[in-house]
Amino acid sequence: MKLMILDGNSVVNRAFYGVGYLSARSGQPTGAIYGFLNILQSLLDEEQPEALCVAFDEKGPTFRHQAFDAYKANRKPMPEDLATQLPILKDILAAMNIPMFSLSGWEADDILGTAGRICGEKGWDCVIVTGDRDSLQLVDDHVTVKLVTTKGGRTQSVNYTPSVFESEYGFPPVGLIDLKALMGDSSDNYPGVPGVGEKTAKELMTKFGSLDKVYENAESEDLKPAVRRKLAEGRDSAYQSYDLATIRKDAPIAFSPEENVIRAWDREKVLELFRSLEFGRLIEKYRLLEPETGVREAKKTELTVVSVTEENLSELRQALACVKPVAIALSPDLGAFAVAIGETVYEASEQSLGLMDYPPLLKEVWETPTEILCHDSRAIRSALGRRNIQVAGTLYDTALAAYLLEPARSKYPPVELARQYCGRTLPQDISGEAAAILLLGAKLPGMVEKAGMTKVYADIDLPLCPVLAEMENTGIAVDREALSAFGAMLSQRISDCESLIFGYAGESFNINSTKQLGTLLFETLGLPHGKKTKSGWSTNADVLESLKNKHPVVPAIMDYRMLTKLHSTYAEGLLKYIEEDGRIHTTFQNTVTATGRLSSTDPNLQNIPVRTELGGEIRKMFVARPGWVLVDADYSQIELRVLAHIADDPVMQAAFRSGEDFHTLTAARVFGVEPEQVTPQMRRSAKAVNFGIVYGISDFSLAGDLGVSRKEAREYIDGYLGHYRGVKRYMERVVAEARETGYVESLYGRKRSLPELKSSNFNVRSGAERIALNTPIQGTAADIIKLAMIRVRDAMREENLEAKLVLQVHDELIVECPESEQEAVMALVTREMEQAASLKVPLIAEAHAGKTWYEAK
Repeated sequence: MKLMILDGNSVVNRAFYGVGYLSARSGQPTGAIYGFLNILQSLLDEEQPEALCVAFDEKGPTFRHQAFDAYKANRKPMPEDLATQLPILKDILAAMNIPMFSLSGWEADDILGTAGRICGEKGWDCVIVTGDRDSLQLVDDHVTVKLVTTKGGRTQSVNYTPSVFESEYGFPPVGLIDLKALMGDSSDNYPGVPGVGEKTAKELMTKFGSLDKVYENAESEDLKPAVRRKLAEGRDSAYQSYDLATIRKDAPIAFSPEENVIRAWDREKVLELFRSLEFGRLIEKYRLLEPETGVREAKKTELTVVSVTEENLSELRQALACVKPVAIALSPDLGAFAVAIGETVYEASEQSLGLMDYPPLLKEVWETPTEILCHDSRAIRSALGRRNIQVAGTLYDTALAAYLLEPARSKYPPVELARQYCGRTLPQDISGEAAAILLLGAKLPGMVEKAGMTKVYADIDLPLCPVLAEMENTGIAVDREALSAFGAMLSQRISDCESLIFGYAGESFNINSTKQLGTLLFETLGLPHGKKTKSGWSTNADVLESLKNKHPVVPAIMDYRMLTKLHSTYAEGLLKYIEEDGRIHTTFQNTVTATGRLSSTDPNLQNIPVRTELGGEIRKMFVARPGWVLVDADYSQIELRVLAHIADDPVMQAAFRSGEDFHTLTAARVFGVEPEQVTPQMRRSAKAVNFGIVYGISDFSLAGDLGVSRKEAREYIDGYLGHYRGVKRYMERVVAEARETGYVESLYGRKRSLPELKSSNFNVRSGAERIALNTPIQGTAADIIKLAMIRVRDAMREENLEAKLVLQVHDELIVECPESEQEAVMALVTREMEQAASLKVPLIAEAHAGKTWYEAK
């Protein structure tokens, strides 16, 4: 029989630092709990014990503190984020019926030692799980110590048996006490023999085998004089350290391995706790929502699934006519759909109806005016639009609602959301999705309203979906031949770069190999400032930037990297996305970014480089169809204008109302000169501060951006905040309010939770403060561009223009229109973008037209 006992404080510490910061929407940190439970399950899978328990330290001094005042005096207190999780973890362990042991005045180590001794006396095997090597002294024929380490977020363990320990240390496990007595322990803060380190202590133990034997031979001529002196002077300290290092095996606890046999959980209580912590994956992993004998029946939704055929088609039509709303799930390839009506789900597919009857039914269902609940209406409209199916019903999009409630989430699968929000478990198929959407449609609108985001949903995010779907289906034309020629030119320049680099190196090598490149730069060429990591020399962009003036090979390498990225990402990458109509149809993602900004994929057209000559060449590849032009309209400094409004800074507002160049005016104020005296360098510095301040830039980062000292960068920031005092007050206010409420929001009410503001970890907290500063600004700018897109599309329809929106890139809209509509579209887009929001400063949009994106920009 085997008992496994965990050193609770040791394991939870490793979980805390290994997993990183996680929290529930309430702000309660959860990372240590989540990590501990995953480690526990991994341990159970590995060891398969019959009995299980956990030992914890108690607060307050132990007998060791009483014996030695400095014992563990240098230990930092437990981080608050971890301390708040311990009581909840213990509640979970109690609900799992896992016994816990702790004893005032004693350490968890002593409980481990006592449990191991008792197990051995009763013929049980004992596995002690800890991250503390001190426990290795407990290893014997019945006790194995499973030493747990966490590295890079991954937990690993080694089982120490007597033979494993002795092969590593060269003496039996109990000798670890003697070793510690000689070398001391900086973590527990006892000295051992002053001046004797680990190397000397191991040599003494290997030679003599114990502390007593060491002192019996302390005056031996075999020892160096210095060692003899240190041993003589440190005898009392050594034996005191021996006593402190010894884990007791006689802790006064009532312990019997039989009483720790693994028992069934209180599933209802565990489920309640997991739900409060939002551990949806663990709920699914342990199937806590499924019924179990002897436990109350979990909330499992039983579905009646009806396969739609010609014979029962009228039943579906009748249900659609009589019941509102209905929930519809659609497969990505449109080959099947499911309609959830009450507890019944109608499932139709090309297989059940055939290729003749299915397409008309698909069209009929979506083009019948009714109330439809769906998930991701943008993708649905886009897919249906490619089959010339127009959605006629009124939609409620549960994916958008979930996104508003949890904008930092990576995915929004409906079945998982139904489990989380509605406490229901459903099958992972199209019928289960339809049923999940029906449940979510009843639950999420109230939650969105309670969160104060109904207007964001109804006025911005939902009406934007048909706009995005139309843009996806319209696409943008690409000059395939020009793109191929551009790729060929890049290939030649890449080859030239390779030849140049190989010439400097004196040999050919793999330029893409960090190891080989590091060897060339820092060993062969002996360049300075090399930074060696565990995997070898670092050759990242920052390192190369610092070396570019040290040797001509470095700029060549930087050019090579730039060219190969352009070639693979754009020259080759874009070609494979050109469809038969000669256009690229990107996918606009509207539930991805935590700030509310749009992004695009397959391909990503939002990161086309614009600041380099070759980046501009790529924009030349995007063209208007014959007889048409591209109109490009761009907001001028929208985020800074939003900042002026939100911060209510009168000086900044006056600068924008003046119509003069804002960066020049800022430079004049910061440097104390007249606007006409502002140099290009002054304006560049002011521009960096203007945009950096929105992101809570530090003097260190600004110094790197501008190539100045931290002192100068600090002076720039202080000068900026001294003139724009409203901005300084905003920065202080928004962080304080977010810390109190737990979230920040845009002008339109789009919210983002920031529980990390309460983290005891400085880096985590500082990062959250920067997010708190920027999110209201970036989120508001994102909302404004979305409103502008809706207005532009609606206005073009109202004026019966042929023009179509084809792209949105950050603060830029691109419209394709006939040449005859160019002036009207430029005026329309400018007007609608500038009137999309009413701020205390003017919103300025500038429109240009051309045959290519490059010309229009």
